[in-house]
This record gives sequence, structure tokens and C-alpha cells, in this order.
Amino acid sequence: MADFRHRTLRHRSEGIFMLEEMFGATMTIATGRVVPVRFIGEQHVLEDLGRIPTVQDWLGKIQPESWMLGRSRAEPR
Repeated sequence: MADFRHRTLRHRSEGIFMLEEMFGATMTIATGRVVPVRFIGEQHVLEDLGRIPTVQDWLGKIQPESWMLGRSRAEPR
């Protein structure tokens, strides 16, 4: 999605944790300095959003639609 919604997947506390899982706890930048991956992720989200939201912050803003509730047992399959 080419709007704000793309941020819901990674621009949150759990997304920053995923960075550490994918890239490890630290990275060595071009200058040779070792930087915590968590710091890089947190800094990016803070610069982008002004805070680090949780998944609850994002999902709490979704307006439910009937299809999100699942299929009723009365509906044919």
C-alpha cells in the first residue's frame, strides 16, 4: 500500500524486534562503528512517526467490517 497503511506491519515495537531477528543485535556501519540494530530501528520509527507505536495502537484504529468477523456457520461453504 502506497500510503500510511504500509507502516502498520513494521513501524511498531514488534517490527523493531523483527529487525534484530533478521539482522542480529548489532551492525557494523561504513565507519567501522558497531551500532545496535534496535537503535537504528527505533531512530527510524521515531523520526518517521514521532513515537514508537504498539500493534494495539495501529489495530485499535481499524474500523471493523463484517468479513473481518469470519464466516457464520449458517453461510454455505
